[in-house]
Amino acid sequence: MADLTARSPAEGLLPQTIGQCALTEEWPEAITALSALSDGADLPAPGETATQGEATLLWSGRRQAMAFGPVDPPNGTVGCDQTDAWCVMRLDGPDAADVLARLTPLDLNPAILKPGHTARSLLGHMNALFHRIGPNTFRIMVFRSMAASAVHEIERAMKGVAARRDA
Repeated sequence: MADLTARSPAEGLLPQTIGQCALTEEWPEAITALSALSDGADLPAPGETATQGEATLLWSGRRQAMAFGPVDPPNGTVGCDQTDAWCVMRLDGPDAADVLARLTPLDLNPAILKPGHTARSLLGHMNALFHRIGPNTFRIMVFRSMAASAVHEIERAMKGVAARRDA
């Protein structure tokens, strides 16, 4: 008989603490992909975030946003449940930006990617959405099917940064 128990995308892979960084998994109650139906849709501006009730809306592309938490699609948008389609990780620690600098071409300077802002880019060879939560804290989203690869890449970068610090 098939086991239909809900499992998190990074089950058995996280949490990991290496050096001065911790990588943990977040498993939001709901993730909704929002797409604008018209130019006047009520979505966050490029790179920005917004709140709607209990949900946090992250800009995720042209005329698109991802909502974390229960949400009624804002005016002029349509939503699609993506809760089981994404692996959501949180990277915390004073070396978090150095770890991600090994994996993404984004400019992680806090004056550029400010706390509360988002960006779409690559994490190694994978498409990812980055949300800077605080000066040393990032939320990283990759497709669920890429969870093991993403954890492996981030873990390897964490070890490299920790080794450099210890040298």
